[in-house]
Amino acid sequence: MSDSDDAVDVDRWRDELEAKRAEKDEFFADHPQSPIPPEDREEFDGLDYFEPDSTYRVSATAEVHDDPEVVLMETTAGREMRYLRVATLEFDLDREDEDLEDGTFELAAYQLESPNEEPLFVPFRDKTTGQQTYDGGRYMELSSERELEDGDEIVVDFNIAYSPFCAFSETFDCPLPPEENWLEVTIPAGERFE
Repeated sequence: MSDSDDAVDVDRWRDELEAKRAEKDEFFADHPQSPIPPEDREEFDGLDYFEPDSTYRVSATAEVHDDPEVVLMETTAGREMRYLRVATLEFDLDREDEDLEDGTFELAAYQLESPNEEPLFVPFRDKTTGQQTYDGGRYMELSSERELEDGDEIVVDFNIAYSPFCAFSETFDCPLPPEENWLEVTIPAGERFE
């Protein structure tokens, strides 16, 4: 899908994003597996989000790692989880707000050590971390229509960035974004957590 295709579908993209957010709020409010502790669910009135902004839905070029390196990610409970760095995603941010930094950025994409058809796991921190978003960082899960090859384009939509379950309850143990995925840029998209 090219950028021009994306521009045509902004309204549909926004509607789909809002529908997914409403579905997630319902899950968090009612589902037995919700990360919201049962005693807090009655007070829960939905997650906080940045306004949908298609500026933060970008096309990234993938560099696929044929021999993925093991990355040990620290977790919120002080353990380590083993992931494989399967790809590096390079993308440009070109924003109209002159107070925000533009440029070319990279994020590593990971899978658990038994690679399969699971989506790419992209944990990250940015300049909103610990202020407008969860201090342990946020996650994205990205899927490709086929197995990624070097030079392929994949959509990175920061509007789907979410807080890990451990933001809502200490009973969860979540991997923390490794330093290579700390973006020195403000990404005001996706879930907020203040």
